[in-house]
Amino acid sequence: MSVLDQIKQFTTIVADSGDFETIAEYKPQDATTNPSLILAASQKPQYAKLIDNAIEYAKSKCSKPEEQADWAMDKLLVNFGCEILKIVPGRVSTEVDARLSFDKDATIEKAKRLIKMYADEGVDKKRVLIKIASTWEGIQAAHVLEQEHQIHCNLTLLFGFPQAVACAEAGVTLISPFVGRILDWHKKASGKDFQGAEDPGVISVSNIYNYYKQNGYKTIVMGASFRNTGEIEELAGCDFLTISPALLAKLKEDKKKLERKLSPEKANAKKMEKVSYFKNEKAFRWEMNQDAMATEKLSEGIRNFAADGNKLHKVLQEKLA
Repeated sequence: MSVLDQIKQFTTIVADSGDFETIAEYKPQDATTNPSLILAASQKPQYAKLIDNAIEYAKSKCSKPEEQADWAMDKLLVNFGCEILKIVPGRVSTEVDARLSFDKDATIEKAKRLIKMYADEGVDKKRVLIKIASTWEGIQAAHVLEQEHQIHCNLTLLFGFPQAVACAEAGVTLISPFVGRILDWHKKASGKDFQGAEDPGVISVSNIYNYYKQNGYKTIVMGASFRNTGEIEELAGCDFLTISPALLAKLKEDKKKLERKLSPEKANAKKMEKVSYFKNEKAFRWEMNQDAMATEKLSEGIRNFAADGNKLHKVLQEKLA
């Protein structure tokens, strides 16, 4: 068996790509997208029809250019999601505009609009995860969406333990802690390289997984943003792992024996102190402030997703003109 097939025995594999032509090869359960992935995929000529459809849709919704571009952007995300759902049996994650990361109410309205657009295409909301940055406002918005609207959420750009705890307390469906970006920060800060179980990203996700299992939280832990297959192998047994096509290919080619590293049984071996952040904004913000890595990577991630979103927005504006 390949390493990929072995991991699939105890971890749900998710394709981290907007290029649905490559997703089918690896037979993942779910797929995740983000503005950067959609921007890259949208530049391929075979996806031009999805953009053309989004442009026509936007023109039918309103006449103001700026509003048209917003409608076209949302429709394009949904178009990609619908195509991906023809391939994967599970769910697709579709991201809320990163520029709304500090606006609870606008995030809720955008999520509801995306779900309505999916529904118009015949896609049940159970097959969609709305992806929201793990800011204080994003977590609060996700709680409302989950509890009042039964809209499932994927809390992304998650780097700090307080974010993970607040998400679990908020009852969100899934979190995406970013393994590779945590590693990037620590390598730059320390000048050291980290391998295997010593990888700070691996340690972070392992701690979150163990804490969730010890406390009976139902929120799914989905490791994301991997830099190498070693990180993935160290998290074998995590609930979900979302992996790029390039790393999926390497895992598929590798035939070595794999050891399961994370499990509910192992999680209970060492008890962790229970803490709470969801209803305590001051404590949440203070603990995030004390974690330079989490604070810096969250801000950077939002900026980068917003920048790629703006690039895509501009492409659509030009086509609308």
